[in-house]
Amino acid sequence: MRALVPLVFKKATELRDRWNSIMREANVKPGEGHLINVCSWASRATFDVMGSAGFDYEFNAIQNEDNELLKAYTEMFEVAISRQSGGWRTTLALYIPLWDKLFPDNTSRFVAKCQKVIQRVAGKLIQEKKRKMADAEEKGETYQGKDLLSLLLKSNSSVDLPPEQRISDEDILHMINTFMFAGTDTTSLAMTWTLYLLAKFPVVQDRLRTELRSVLPSTSLESLTQDEIQSLYATIADLPYLDNVIRETLRLIPPVHSSIRVATKDDVVPASSPFKRKSADGTMVEEDVKQILVPKGTFIHVPIEGFNHDKGLWGEDAWNFNPDRWDDLPEAVKALPGLYSHILTFSAGPRACIGLRMSTIELKSFLFTLVANFKFTDSETHKIGKANVMEEFYED
Repeated sequence: MRALVPLVFKKATELRDRWNSIMREANVKPGEGHLINVCSWASRATFDVMGSAGFDYEFNAIQNEDNELLKAYTEMFEVAISRQSGGWRTTLALYIPLWDKLFPDNTSRFVAKCQKVIQRVAGKLIQEKKRKMADAEEKGETYQGKDLLSLLLKSNSSVDLPPEQRISDEDILHMINTFMFAGTDTTSLAMTWTLYLLAKFPVVQDRLRTELRSVLPSTSLESLTQDEIQSLYATIADLPYLDNVIRETLRLIPPVHSSIRVATKDDVVPASSPFKRKSADGTMVEEDVKQILVPKGTFIHVPIEGFNHDKGLWGEDAWNFNPDRWDDLPEAVKALPGLYSHILTFSAGPRACIGLRMSTIELKSFLFTLVANFKFTDSETHKIGKANVMEEFYED
């Protein structure tokens, strides 16, 4: 992960320069504003990072949004949002994944079309990487690629690995799909919501900018050596207010609002207090029961956002944006387990998000570069809101 820091900084400065170029072309005067679709640009930037870090491939999405693979993901994402009507079809597709394949509608056909593009382009990446590895082997050399795909293919071709444990090209293709979705949209959404909250709370933004500029190097980021960039990032990573702002955004608006698990056996889940249920007449009745029976095969909805917003844990201001809360957390919160800062945003346990460190590196590097150079204000002409997108649209 540390080796990726210079790459992330390179993309962050490229995004900064691209925005400056757009404003110059629009003849924006100093002190004037310019409307930027932060969500779209953040997605393009993280897409470029994943292309390089994941596959040693330059999508060049910051400079050109016509990339075939980027368009397939973006269009599939937009269609997924437009489908958020709830209803019986969405529910059926969630609990019966084959439903859309057996009885496709226009939306599922379009998603399938996008996935074919993804599979074709990603398939080419796999074959090209295999060719480079084979060429190096013929020369008696070892392919030196450090990207995720290279490491995966190297491990998969190891002579110590039994044939039955090798991953098929089809499964590697599915992994690329997962890398691209899980490694781009989640981080870009976190970046977008952080900048939005900073725009809504200018006092927080000004305070953060002051902290970030206090560690700006005396020379341009582009002139720094890789070792100097590593040293700079080590300083940035330890900035307390930047850490507080990121943690508070990830708590308040987790990029993945909820998840689903399936019980693999009959179990009993203890409850900390008696739970309530709605009776036939609509009133709430408190049960004298402090455990829940969970039969094997039960779908368990994990309310990540609800967990992060629980006023019983976080206090009455749990629904408010308050980065300073992290300097004095309630004891109930400190006692919570979790992969990251007592919140469920990156999940927990053996299925926790493996991309935590990479996401954190991207968030801190991009926010350092952008907030230190731009002032963000809320758009008065565009309504901004949240849309929950079902994960089914990205399953293979």
